[in-house]
Amino acid sequence: MILELDILIRRHIIMSKSYTKDSVTSKDGTNIGYREMGNGPGIILLHGGVNASQNLMKLGTMLSDEFTVYIPDRRGRGMSGPYGDNYSIQKEDEDLDAILKKTDAHYVFGTADGALFALHAAISNKNIHKVAAYEPLVFVGQDGLDEFKAGIEHFNKNMATGNAAKAVVGLTKDSAKFLKIIPDFIAVPVVKLVLWRNTRNVKGDDVAYQDLVPTLQQELAVVRKTEGTLGNYKNVKSEVLLLIGSKTLSIIKDSLIALNKTIPNSNLVELKGLNHDSAQDYGKPEPIAQELKHFFLE
Repeated sequence: MILELDILIRRHIIMSKSYTKDSVTSKDGTNIGYREMGNGPGIILLHGGVNASQNLMKLGTMLSDEFTVYIPDRRGRGMSGPYGDNYSIQKEDEDLDAILKKTDAHYVFGTADGALFALHAAISNKNIHKVAAYEPLVFVGQDGLDEFKAGIEHFNKNMATGNAAKAVVGLTKDSAKFLKIIPDFIAVPVVKLVLWRNTRNVKGDDVAYQDLVPTLQQELAVVRKTEGTLGNYKNVKSEVLLLIGSKTLSIIKDSLIALNKTIPNSNLVELKGLNHDSAQDYGKPEPIAQELKHFFLE
């Protein structure tokens, strides 16, 4: 995550079309804003945690020659309202349902947490005809869960101190052990500088990463609650494409394999050379865009 933030500052090159903006009111009254571009069948793109609609603009642009693309700021950030009381995966279902009904879109793509929410909505939402999910995480008893849970607790404790930079460093070290050799007295000030630079440079509808880091607390809590829910995905009636990068973590690979065995009409595709960040603007979204066009247009 440290490198990811720095890349966002240094590159900050988003090759994207212009877009219009609109919004919809979710079931609980929360406003959900989204970006819109392109022409063709409607497809909704759901970003992951510590991200906002700004991070799927490259992918959206690549799809906009074939689709009308809708990229919401999921609740808790940017153009959308706060998480509100009793935030849950059901709230995400309701937000997506509101967008589906307003836009008359029937295709959904999500990455990371957004992929989890796309799949979960498809359990009960008949308006979703096809769903593509890039590396959703569901707790299915796979190896590494205890360590992952410990990392979540560590992140929450650091966030409780109000030090977002320390929380980012801790989470990064928990997920990438080789970075533990970098002492906090070096890493934390570097991340603080990156966040500060981003806050000064953010423009338009983009959201500063200082404001996006706290969203991970809410969403990791939802991910933890997926434990014991794998069987629910046997009720997904939509056609499903599960995507995974060859460089991703085994805890996510195990989740995808279990989902593919559970979902009645699913296909699992591994994309060579991609990792968990590949769908975002700072990743390699081109191979993902190609798979999505093939899946949604066939």
